[in-house]
Amino acid sequence: MALIVQKYGGTSVGSIERMRAVADRIAATRAEGDDVVVVLSAMAGETTRLVELASEASKEPNAACCDLLVSTGEQISIALMSMLLADRGIEAVPLLAHQIHIHTDDNHGRARITKIDDDFLRELIGQGRVPVIAGFQGVSSTGAITTFGRGGSDVTAAAVAAALGARTCDIMTDVDGVYTADPRICERACKLSRISYEELLELADGGAKVVHTRAVEIAAAQRLSLRIRSSFSDEEGTWVIPEEDIMESTLISGISANLDEAKVAIRSVPDEVGVVARIFEPLARAGINVDLILQNLADDGRHDLTFTVPKNDLKKALAHAEGAARVVGAGRVEAAGDIAKISVVGIGMRSHAGVAHTMFETLAKDNIAIQMIGTSEIKVSIVIDAKHAELAVRTLHKAFGLEQRADGEVSRA
Repeated sequence: MALIVQKYGGTSVGSIERMRAVADRIAATRAEGDDVVVVLSAMAGETTRLVELASEASKEPNAACCDLLVSTGEQISIALMSMLLADRGIEAVPLLAHQIHIHTDDNHGRARITKIDDDFLRELIGQGRVPVIAGFQGVSSTGAITTFGRGGSDVTAAAVAAALGARTCDIMTDVDGVYTADPRICERACKLSRISYEELLELADGGAKVVHTRAVEIAAAQRLSLRIRSSFSDEEGTWVIPEEDIMESTLISGISANLDEAKVAIRSVPDEVGVVARIFEPLARAGINVDLILQNLADDGRHDLTFTVPKNDLKKALAHAEGAARVVGAGRVEAAGDIAKISVVGIGMRSHAGVAHTMFETLAKDNIAIQMIGTSEIKVSIVIDAKHAELAVRTLHKAFGLEQRADGEVSRA
């Protein structure tokens, strides 16, 4: 007998009909002799509806009140699913974050888990019951409800699976695995049977929305067996495994596009030691994640500082950047939201040269201008005009030999 954690996303529980199918899947897993812990998202569209209600109620909704509001979507899901499981002869226990003590920090809207008290969950599992947990939420040190940000149910599932030492954590969604590119953009994108934690983390960070980046971080840190699969089919999905378990490292595993970032530029920044730290300090204090950074030296000895932030943080980032610019004596602050970050990811980059050259040459042929560049050991990211995003993904996908063959495998250049 093994313990499996199954997380079901919003589309998987988007209606009572879909919930019935999920309940049947959970029952089938139990019938195979495995213990199951279920983590659920809110029904599709419910979180968006609640966020819109908050915006109608207030121009600047209180973050703690927003968390209290949006967390109710998952409460509906776990109650309904527990009813459906009961009808199938399974004793399910719907659980909110405070009941199983998912402890977090106090950062509302993007809280991080600090500890999970797993004794109660183990007791329920030992009794042959099925815990049905509300994803996306935790409890702060003051007892307030916190949330993890969009896609946060993935984080709940990975953290619970790690705490319980589960054999597998299945992220059940509306896609049947991780693809070499978004199939909606590249018709010949190919599903990967396996991918390393590091590659999936970079793809998720680059805009691939198949799984939350923090869920992958938890899985990698705990060497948790993670699988991305569809709740709409019995396809095997994509296994996420340690890099050392991949016998032969392919050069490129995938191309991702992120249109949810914005660009901020501070002009004429004084060339003084410590000035950049003073600019980023208020952004860090506000919990704004800065991604790519570019610094250009001007003729007058000053420089321009450009960086990217999540698009939904642009207004707040702009205000902090303008304040910092005044403090350090910099020039005007500009912002642009019509950008896309395109990332090429593959662990084979560590031992192969020429990836950046192929990427830049391919884009140049399509007359796509590069605004910013960022790299890691296994990723090259660029910022371009958003209108060229789909073209860039398609041409790079082909240039790196990721086209799907007739047998469904990837033809690698």
